[in-house]
Amino acid sequence: MKANLAIDFSPLKRYPDFRRLWLSGLISYFGSMFTYVALPFQVKELTNSFLAVGLIGLVEIIPLVVFGLYGGVLADHMDRKKMIWATEFAALFLSAILLINALLPEPKLALIYIVAALFSAVDGLQRPSADAILPRLVEHKDLPAASALMSLRWQIGMVAGPALAGVLISVAGVPAGYILDILTYFLSLTILIRVRSVPPIEVNEKPAFSSLVAGVKYATSRKDLMGTYLVDLSAMFFAMPTALYPFWADQVNAPWALGFFYAAGTIGSLLVTVTSGWVKSYTKHGRAIFLAALGWGVAITLAGLVNNLALILLFLILAGASDMVSALFRSVLWNQSIPDEFRGRLAGVELISYSVGPLGGQTRAGFTAERTSLRTSVVSGGLLCIGFVCFFTALLPDFRKYDSKSNKFAISEAKKRKTAPNN
Repeated sequence: MKANLAIDFSPLKRYPDFRRLWLSGLISYFGSMFTYVALPFQVKELTNSFLAVGLIGLVEIIPLVVFGLYGGVLADHMDRKKMIWATEFAALFLSAILLINALLPEPKLALIYIVAALFSAVDGLQRPSADAILPRLVEHKDLPAASALMSLRWQIGMVAGPALAGVLISVAGVPAGYILDILTYFLSLTILIRVRSVPPIEVNEKPAFSSLVAGVKYATSRKDLMGTYLVDLSAMFFAMPTALYPFWADQVNAPWALGFFYAAGTIGSLLVTVTSGWVKSYTKHGRAIFLAALGWGVAITLAGLVNNLALILLFLILAGASDMVSALFRSVLWNQSIPDEFRGRLAGVELISYSVGPLGGQTRAGFTAERTSLRTSVVSGGLLCIGFVCFFTALLPDFRKYDSKSNKFAISEAKKRKTAPNN
């Protein structure tokens, strides 16, 4: 039983390029978490406004949508490794701008919003290539294990990064967080350059709007994929209270615990990931995603109903665990059933579902808290999440009934990749 539950590390041993990509991303993401905490903290210190912090998410939405979709097109027409490297370098440059601004006697709030929007654009360009590169670096049968390892990479950074960032920023100030982020980008780029090139297998057209349209048409033609997008979008938009964390920590008289608010969800995610060996043997992915999204909504609702710090963090941990179950099965479903010629463009669509939802959710949470209260914002968001997740699951039976053993797209891709697993 233990062998079945334990996370499978074998892809890190079997695939050197995957190992380098994994390590590079681990270092980069760890450093990015310092900016992730420093940015809203700096805005809170400058404005002391729920809405001002929530607006960070709002300014990030449009660049993420536009450049995420275009990044998906580029991922199907350009070398995916080079796209990741170029966007990492651009992110380093943006972190340097934040550092310079933070060192000014009076940091410019408008510049923070502008850089946040540019970060979102760079992220939109990078993530489709980062997601689409995975099926090209590991074999089809190892995709569930590789997806879990990619999640583990994210979780290590998310657990360690915010907790340490909270301490560093409280002791040395916001600029220290930006400095550490810049240093980790340099190290990440050094490792990433050793990953082999991953050019497109076949390109029949230049990157163009028509190519994007073709990708969107493919996505909308598959109701199983649409279910994964809509269910996750609903969960993240209505029940993402991240923008409220600085105020929530103050409300329970524990400003020192801010880093733990950010880290709690990832602790739950980490617990799921390190026991994710069972994922490769559970084939009813649609059901798993539905139940996990439902669990997220319930946990967020309960977190909003209590005032005790330990209970709030416990429910946020349970929410993170639920979210990770959903993320693992969505990733496996996407990577095992989408053809490589569409993988980049659909990664752009996926980016909207799992990133725009949280960004919009930050704005929704901040606006609702500003007009009502923090508790009302959190609890109402959790209840709306539950309602919409149930609605879309009932509306899309192809999603609800998805089983990798019988789904025609998953079966077709498995056959194709068996003959050419690492093109």
